[in-house]
Amino acid sequence: MKLTKKALTSIIASAVLLVVVGVALSVYFTWYMHDSKDTESAYRANVAKVGYQNTIETAIPQTAIYNAIVAHFNSELPVGKTEKKAIIIGMDGCRADVLTEMQSSNSIIGTMLQDGASINLAYCGGVNYPEKNTQDTSTAPGWCSILTGVWATEHGITGNDISKDMSTKILHTSLTEQKIIDSAVFNTKWAGHFSRKNATYLNEKQYAEDNNLPIAYNKYKNNEVMLEETIAELRNPNCADFTFVIYEPTDAAGHGYGFTINNPRYKNAFIQGDDYGYQTLCTIKARETFAQEDWLVIVTSDHGGYGIEHGEDSIQERMTFIVANRY
Repeated sequence: MKLTKKALTSIIASAVLLVVVGVALSVYFTWYMHDSKDTESAYRANVAKVGYQNTIETAIPQTAIYNAIVAHFNSELPVGKTEKKAIIIGMDGCRADVLTEMQSSNSIIGTMLQDGASINLAYCGGVNYPEKNTQDTSTAPGWCSILTGVWATEHGITGNDISKDMSTKILHTSLTEQKIIDSAVFNTKWAGHFSRKNATYLNEKQYAEDNNLPIAYNKYKNNEVMLEETIAELRNPNCADFTFVIYEPTDAAGHGYGFTINNPRYKNAFIQGDDYGYQTLCTIKARETFAQEDWLVIVTSDHGGYGIEHGEDSIQERMTFIVANRY
């Protein structure tokens, strides 16, 4: 039977409608199963279970990490130590309440806490909750605030796809330029940091190249390859003095299925990222020169999330965390 143009158009329209309705039902189902239970009171209750040393009201600004790294490299070496090293292990899009899912093994956060590390709530967005945030709770502003020690009002990164100028410099640049450290590494899989037009650190990367600064900017195709290469670098006796690596399972799961502790995929993504960090930490501890090295290890996040997005001012998006072996 030959279909008329009108009949074919009607069939196509019906098919499109079914797809739209299916997507709408899927979104609603995701919201009903996850977001409807993701209330502020539930979030606060879960955060309280983690065992943070401070409260949401006394959360630390994420910019404090910059100062901690600088202070570490400028402080005197402890007795018996001959070299300082530092690493920031980023867990992109990791909410502060999902740390309730820490495992008894294969967990960098659990292992660090057993070794006496501090664990504090932190905030992104320029000011602490419940004040109206002054910068997006997004990837570029969050990591840039951590790496420069200032908020978007100074570093200018108010959102993604904005290239930072050199009026403020990230840790990699300032530490190597001042010869405080010998070398630095920036490992990521997201092209928005320095690998595409209007990337955040496009100018910073060019500045490093123009001034022959010993900084390696590495973009990898996925988390697994990045983990392998980060481990390979850390096994090198002459590994970089400062390493910054961002693992992204939580952010990917959040955007795909929902940033919430009620979502099993998001919880499993945290466990996976926590394991990546654990493998990274084990590699550091296995270094032949580890006993003579003074390591500062920090695990943190750039932002949280709500629904399948982030960038706004909800408490779920605003709170992050800082786990450090010394602070």
